[in-house]
Formats: sequence, C-alpha cells, structure tokens
Amino acid sequence: MQTINVKINIDSATGRRLLEEVKRHPKVAKVEYPEPEAIAVGKTYTLEESFDECCDILSEHYNCDIKKL
Repeated sequence: MQTINVKINIDSATGRRLLEEVKRHPKVAKVEYPEPEAIAVGKTYTLEESFDECCDILSEHYNCDIKKL
C-alpha cells in the first residue's frame, strides 16, 4: 500500500470537515494524532506494566497478593 502524510489545520471549519470525512473511511485512511509534549518526554507504559504496578501498590496496601484473588 502506498501512503502519504497530510497535515490538516483543524482550527478551521473546513479542516474539521475534512478530518471527519477521512475518519469515515477507516479501511483506506488512518488518522494519527501527534503525542502531546508531556507524554513524548516521559516514559509511556504498556497496559500490562500499568496493571502490574497497580497490583503491587494494592498488594502492599492490603498486605495480600492481589493477583491471586
């Protein structure tokens, strides 16, 4: 599949309309949003990493192994 990158100014009504039209065709068009700078600078976590960290915190707090419940 050949691809192109397009920048659309969504501050205008026409730009928002174009974006909505592109979203209506998910089989041929994919919309990728830029990452906010706050996220791009720090580390991002996978779902599994987040779940494991939450389980560890809860296990410590309740003095039991949350994953085994």
